[in-house]
Amino acid sequence: MATQNAAMKQKIAVVDEVTTRLSESTASIVSEYRGLTVAELAELRTSLASVGGDYKIFKNTLVRRAIDGGQYQPLSEYLSGPTALTFVDGDVSAVAKALRDFARGNPNLIVKGGVVGSGVLSASDVIQLADLPPRDTLLAQFAGALSAPLQQFAGLVEALPRNLAYGLAALIDQRGATGEEVVVEAETTEPETTEPETTEPETTEPETTEPETAE
Repeated sequence: MATQNAAMKQKIAVVDEVTTRLSESTASIVSEYRGLTVAELAELRTSLASVGGDYKIFKNTLVRRAIDGGQYQPLSEYLSGPTALTFVDGDVSAVAKALRDFARGNPNLIVKGGVVGSGVLSASDVIQLADLPPRDTLLAQFAGALSAPLQQFAGLVEALPRNLAYGLAALIDQRGATGEEVVVEAETTEPETTEPETTEPETTEPETTEPETAE
């Protein structure tokens, strides 16, 4: 009787652990380890621990009990055969890469899928995560993408007067080379108008000769 109670308490503790770890982890990935030796499992745990992954083996029945009716229920489709959960604390892509790299050298490890938040991951999704750059690199790229337009705008504003001067000089040189006259507006003065001189015609009085009278 005492043994049964102890076994029951142990099962409840495992269910509680699975529930807690799933809710507190960044992501959780299910894999099948059939055929892996104890030494290979130890090597896998070490490689995962170095990137924030914790590889834990549970009975499928207890994991099903932990996820039954909750947001992690979709994981149940991956719970066949001897399976383990990798709890991720931090960079999901780094843990996915460690699993993928280990599976390449150890075909007995089969990555089945997992969850990130409330989203379900297929096996191909996990492989795609493994191809992503590390989290710090992604954040740096994102920050660079945000700051680039501001830097370009500042550069354009600073270069505007200089480019305007270059543009005017180039326009003058181009028109000069083609023989086109460059029109520059300048002040114009109205030409002085000189009124023509008017000279009155000289009038000469006709000479009058008195008629000769005969005496």
